[in-house]
Amino acid sequence: MISETISAVEQAWPALPLAEWKDTYATLHMWTQIVGKVRLELTPLINHWWEVPFYVTACGLTTSAIPYGTGAFEVQFDFIDHRLDIKTSWGEIASIHLGDRSVAGFYHEFMGILHSVGIEVKIWPMPVEVPNPVRFDHDEIHARYDADYVQRFWRILLTADTTLKEFRARFIGKDSPVHFFWGSFDLAVSRFSGRRAPERPGADRITREAYSHEVSSAGFWPGGGEIKGAAFYSYTVPEPPGFRDHPVRPEKAFYHPQLHEFVLMYDDVRTSESPKEDLLEFLQTTYEAGATLGKWDREALERSPGKGVNP
Repeated sequence: MISETISAVEQAWPALPLAEWKDTYATLHMWTQIVGKVRLELTPLINHWWEVPFYVTACGLTTSAIPYGTGAFEVQFDFIDHRLDIKTSWGEIASIHLGDRSVAGFYHEFMGILHSVGIEVKIWPMPVEVPNPVRFDHDEIHARYDADYVQRFWRILLTADTTLKEFRARFIGKDSPVHFFWGSFDLAVSRFSGRRAPERPGADRITREAYSHEVSSAGFWPGGGEIKGAAFYSYTVPEPPGFRDHPVRPEKAFYHPQLHEFVLMYDDVRTSESPKEDLLEFLQTTYEAGATLGKWDREALERSPGKGVNP
């Protein structure tokens, strides 16, 4: 019984050392951007760019239905069988095997398969939100796909998605679904106060739309740059005075001054005695810090303690 429990915990919260899968991470990031840009090109704009993200599924990530002509199609990354599946409402189905291959090779095969099932679309073939971007159709640098680490990443997304949805259910104001943003390669959920945010000086069109209203966002990111490993994060925009010094839990959570976010390292969660409870505590206390200091109308926005969704 003990071994079964350990196995279940390890499956839900597997190790994901950044150094061990960084090449696979970089390749998969570019593949998701290629697919994501197709969705972006064909889907009508929704507030805060909510037409852009993917969603976690029981086997990977999906675009959900993308409108096309009088029908729709869906693209899904299957991280159990390691396939990319394209399914259309007019009955066409096609797949790509996921394994070691360059970004350029993936780009050409994916765009070719879309054409073969009757989908014509052009995308801007440049990555976003990464340093030193290389055009997708020229990128022979990123070509690693370690199936084990991809599956570990997805299992963490699955666990985080379930926990973020539980956290989301406590809020009755405007909030987002739990999204996977392929640009920044993170899973996120956002809550809104209902008030417009001040204009951000020098902000580009994407940032202006994303942060047009006061928001508290939290999520999971596999790491990079300032953060040397996978981590959970939480921030409030605009950041109210005193936010960075406000006490939050669990004890190992900290405020990152360069990112302007509270951070809780994934390894500190997965190795704790109660990972889910620690994560929920982090999400709740960091949200409360921003909402209280930002003078949100919490009584109107939050579900009463102990009150479920169903009557």
